[in-house]
Amino acid sequence: MDEKTINEGKTMAIISYITLIGVLIAYLMNNDKKNAFAKFHIGQALRVWLLGVVLAIGGTMLVIFTGIGAFGYLSWVAWILAVLGLVNAVNGKTEKVPLVGSIGE
Repeated sequence: MDEKTINEGKTMAIISYITLIGVLIAYLMNNDKKNAFAKFHIGQALRVWLLGVVLAIGGTMLVIFTGIGAFGYLSWVAWILAVLGLVNAVNGKTEKVPLVGSIGE
């Protein structure tokens, strides 16, 4: 990927890691431009935030059924992965996010 593509898509890539709504906004912004760098990070961010939803629901259920409050911290995994992806986007890298980066390829 060339430097021009990375610089043009960097804003959309960064926006995609700011909550699930950010993924939708970045997707709509990139719909016309078809920037490869932004597309990569939008896909990574979507995987991260879907994992976050699943972990939040699963963690809540585990807290309810087991009474162990530590399961409530599972949703923080998605935030940590989002920060890792955000750092990659800011630095212009196309590295996959750990745990979920290869899902759906």
